[in-house]
Parts: sequence; structure tokens; C-alpha cells
Amino acid sequence: MQSTLTATIFNIQKFSINDGPGIRSTVFFAGCPLRCRWCSNPESQNCNRAAAVATGDAKLAGREWTVDEVMAEVLKDKDFYDESGGGITLSGGEVLQQHAFAVALLKKAHAAGLHCAAETTGFAAHEVFAAFIRNIDLLLFDMKHFDRQAHLEKTGVPNDQIIENMRYAVKQGVPLIARIPVIPKFNFSFDAARGMAALLVDIGVHEVHLLPFHQFGEKKYEQLGLAYEMQGVKQLHREQLGAYQKVFLDAGLDCTFH
Repeated sequence: MQSTLTATIFNIQKFSINDGPGIRSTVFFAGCPLRCRWCSNPESQNCNRAAAVATGDAKLAGREWTVDEVMAEVLKDKDFYDESGGGITLSGGEVLQQHAFAVALLKKAHAAGLHCAAETTGFAAHEVFAAFIRNIDLLLFDMKHFDRQAHLEKTGVPNDQIIENMRYAVKQGVPLIARIPVIPKFNFSFDAARGMAALLVDIGVHEVHLLPFHQFGEKKYEQLGLAYEMQGVKQLHREQLGAYQKVFLDAGLDCTFH
């Protein structure tokens, strides 16, 4: 049965190896309610979508896809998924912004025998989130900060709903890895690390991926005509983060770099 649903997608990245187990295709959905100052995909943020479309660059603006079109593209590499234990990962932006399409896509992917993962900020109404995770084999759940005010100042939204949804996913037994972007002048401090580690332990999360700050998205701000708050900030490397990582390890968390 064909679906008439469409979604705006700005990239389907083949042979992804960092977005879940095995070789995967990562589907990047346009639209995100957060406004993270370091975001490497600023074209995906709701506040920047008009600017992205105005560039006329398909890589920034994206295009409308049907569920069947996405599946046709993804299934081209099914042999690689089968051999490696991979599958499909939904990312963004924030995939929950287009949740009806995402759920329909996940159901078709499961019917085709694919492992289904998603990277999410978790910022969505509980009912939306609950329906979504029923179709997920692995959640890569972003954690920006434990402190509500710090989170609000740098992402544009509070973290109450995010924490509630993370707790719910863990209670439902959904395999979940917390992903922490380590950002200078935001959460790159021992106080922030200790706060996040304590919160994750309290929630019941066991595995953490640290994502050191990088400048891969810097050029996009120029293309969009946007000011970039992280201009000139040096990238972080894992050799600089040993003591930071140790905070999470000492809390009993399986903490690695990605």
C-alpha cells in the first residue's frame, strides 16, 4: 500500500557508520525547534528554513520525498545492512517535527527487515514521542545540559520535556544511548559533566557518547547569511577530554568518543 505522506528531507547519507550499528543510511529531516548556537546543520532549524530555501541550493533547502521514494533509495544498500547488522537512522534537524511521516517510514522499514534507529533531541509532546518510539530499535538521544536555564539560553528551549521523554523511553525498555555534544563555554566544564552524569544515572541510562565540538558546519552560516556565534572557537579533540570523560566513567557510565 502506497503512502501519500511527504516530508522535507535535505539529505540521505549513505554508508554512515556513526549513527548506530553497522553500515546505515541516515535520513536527515528538515525542521528543528531548537536553535543551538553550535549547530552544524543550521539549515534544518525552523528559524532558518526560509533562508535555506532562498539560497536555491537543494542541499540546504532539501525537497519533498514520499515514504516509498525514501524506501527505494534506502533499500539500494540492503545487502550492506544485512552483512553488517546495519539499517536506517532517522536524524535531522529533528525527526519528530515530521512524526507522522517518520512513523510510516519506520513501519515500512521494519516490514523490509531493517534495523531502525533515530537521533533525536527528544523535544516533542509526550504523545508524539510515545507513538514514535514504539517503532524504534535504538534511540540516540541528545543531551545538551542538565541545567534548565543554561539549556534555554543556548538552545532556545527548556529541557523539562526532553528529560521527561528520556525517562519514559528508558522505562519502556527502548535501547538508548545518550549523545552529548561537548561545547566550549556551554557544557565543557566539570560542573556540567558531573550534573549530566548524575542525571543520566538517575534516569537509568548506561551508555554515553561524547561528541567533541567541531567546525564542520561553519561554511553553512555564511551561505545562509547568518551570524555564527562559534566563529573562531577552536575545535575540541578527544585527547583534551580525558578528565571530562573520566567524570562519566567514575559515575559508572560506559562513556566513549564519537
